[in-house]
Amino acid sequence: RRTILNTCVIRVYGIVQGVGFRPFVSRTCLENNIKGSVSNKGSYVEIHAQGENIEALFDALNHHAPERSIILEIINKYVEEPPYDDFSIIESEKDEGEIFVSPDIAICDKCKEELFDKNNRRYLHPFINCTNCGPRLTILDSMPYDRERTSMAEFKMCPECHSEYTSPSSRRYDAQPVCCNDCGPEVYIVNGPEKGSEAITSARKAITEGKIVAVKGIGGFHLACDATNEEAVKRLRTLKTRPMKPFAVMMKDLDTVKKYCVLTPEKEELLTGPQKPIILMENKYADCEDSPLAPSLAPGNPTLGVMLPYAPIQLLLFDYKDEYKMPDVLVMTSANASGAPICRTDEDALNEISSFTDLILSNNRTIRLRCDDSVTDFFENKPYMIRRSRGFAPMPVMLSKKVKGCVLGIGGELKNSFCIAKDSLLYPSAYIGDMEDLRSVDALNASIERMETLLECNPSLIVCDMHPLYHTTEVAESLSLPVIKIQHHYAHILSCMAENNYFDEVIGVSFDGTGYGTDGSIWGGEILKCNPYDFERIASVTPFIQSGGDASSKEGWRIAASILRDNSDNGKELSEKLGLCSSIEYDMLSQMAKSNINSVRSTSAGRIFDAASAILGIRRSSTFEAEASTSLMFEAMRYYKGTSFSKMETNELFYDFNLFKERCLNTNELLVRLAHFYLNGLDKGMLSYSFHDLLSLMISTECVLASESNNIHTVALSGGVFQNTLLLELTKNKLKHLGLDVLHHSLIAPNDQGIALGQAMYGLMQLNRL
Repeated sequence: RRTILNTCVIRVYGIVQGVGFRPFVSRTCLENNIKGSVSNKGSYVEIHAQGENIEALFDALNHHAPERSIILEIINKYVEEPPYDDFSIIESEKDEGEIFVSPDIAICDKCKEELFDKNNRRYLHPFINCTNCGPRLTILDSMPYDRERTSMAEFKMCPECHSEYTSPSSRRYDAQPVCCNDCGPEVYIVNGPEKGSEAITSARKAITEGKIVAVKGIGGFHLACDATNEEAVKRLRTLKTRPMKPFAVMMKDLDTVKKYCVLTPEKEELLTGPQKPIILMENKYADCEDSPLAPSLAPGNPTLGVMLPYAPIQLLLFDYKDEYKMPDVLVMTSANASGAPICRTDEDALNEISSFTDLILSNNRTIRLRCDDSVTDFFENKPYMIRRSRGFAPMPVMLSKKVKGCVLGIGGELKNSFCIAKDSLLYPSAYIGDMEDLRSVDALNASIERMETLLECNPSLIVCDMHPLYHTTEVAESLSLPVIKIQHHYAHILSCMAENNYFDEVIGVSFDGTGYGTDGSIWGGEILKCNPYDFERIASVTPFIQSGGDASSKEGWRIAASILRDNSDNGKELSEKLGLCSSIEYDMLSQMAKSNINSVRSTSAGRIFDAASAILGIRRSSTFEAEASTSLMFEAMRYYKGTSFSKMETNELFYDFNLFKERCLNTNELLVRLAHFYLNGLDKGMLSYSFHDLLSLMISTECVLASESNNIHTVALSGGVFQNTLLLELTKNKLKHLGLDVLHHSLIAPNDQGIALGQAMYGLMQLNRL
């Protein structure tokens, strides 16, 4: 008669694939004389355990799991099974249920140590990885995460790598991308003879000579050059037609970051962690004429976007066995034509960026899904996401509300990402790009198809923006599924609610550039009453005439002149004295508005910031999105840092200022007063701060009125304008002081990249509405 034993069957849910979880379980069980098996089931890891020390396994799962894993739930039950002879990792099996795809993970410290160890067989190997690090999402074909379902399947492991891959004592036990110099991918110069070490040396030589090199990384190509060489940086700006927008930089190591930037403990933890995003940091040399860094890196900007090397090839660019001495800081900016997605293949690079580069360093490991670098600021010592991508996507947002269904939120037109909701898990995609470029539309379609495959999800509903001319609307309507259209700013607030797992009614403050309103006008500075099913517009900034079409979103002087014209007796004189425009330009703008030519009624908060920047002589126009408004913020923050907060609480200049006019935030009058005060010689820094302070006072006062009349005590802050951390801080402080609870973003971007999450949440709520 066959013996039957009591077996503990454990299911572990979360980020438990691609992070060395099965090897960890195997080692733990072998150490504790537990027999059985572990396997990936696609949506979870399943453990069958027999033995007297199973509590040790639970202790390890709860307290000693791999550092890259994220355990969300552990469920166990006991069943009767025949005895196991040993403990083994068995072949993965697909099963229905929740799926957690691991983001790409930066190189770990142990692999970095081996990379530069002359006695290690992976010495200087550009693709070194282990169970705890390496590419994940970007090489994945389908789940479960096993080598045969990745782009590494085409590289057959050598005997040594296979031995490590199958040995429980190895750091590369069950590491799917495992390879070495003998059996892994190879680097090469595109359209050149150089391969391997010669290719890396060629790239390093080019950079030291002031040239520009395209480098294929984990999720796409970067454009790299010497960040200490002003001529090289200026040349890259010229070639990319990018006159002012800051370049991200990669610094060799932590000591280099401390040399050039102000580094807080919280930023250091994220900078050196497994995600290694670009982090905005205070530049120690921002105001120095003899800065060791190229002044053109971030003109007029007190911060630098900084990241550390996260891929082996990036480490080798800084340090290699040749005669070339590399700078300790490189420009490392996304390799793409303006508005297009990051280049993924050699063909992309040749067709789209070869005119920007002197050399292309590539490799033959296929990138299945492009993934740009994540970018984050910090607020209240916590990450405050600007672009959510590598290292974070597609980690899901979890809702506590139990809902069923599969929904695709198609995202916005600018800063696009999409979001697939599968029951209570919402998976925001990596950053795609601006949909004005048809290459981004193609990338969006391809990425949706691949993510649906990975998540084993076939949406029954698509949610898109109301704007009739968005390319994303065209994509949504082309997919032969039911489509729901949702108002842009309502989607912003829902994204904030989803991130905070909040379902009760809120007062939503949605401030951004532009969005299509339910009345057909341009909205952008909105206060809404929202719940997961519907919204009501309560108030907005004061409407103004926005003339000039697309140019008006880049030329703040147009907005400023229009507002001064319509809200003062001497708008033309004020505009000329402020240097906003010439008499001819003013008359042309007025005629356009009078004849309703290329002119719209707008409540865009973003344009209000641009107008304030123009009035105060900071930026008359922008060469990239939000240049004028961020410059205004920098001016205000310089004043803010140099003045005690108590002195700034009372803004005597505006003691008789009416905050509201006809249930609108009186922003037009605020700009008229700014103009008069500035022409009377008041400090632009103080006026910049006053603008932020008064606007936050308007917002908080209106929110209190809305709270009292609607019995709602929570405010949600969202929209691209709230990337302005000074406005966020001032507004949150006032709201908290007035007794209201405040929701805001952290790991979901407040800008248009985040609205896909709100769209997906709305679709789920509609599917599950009682």
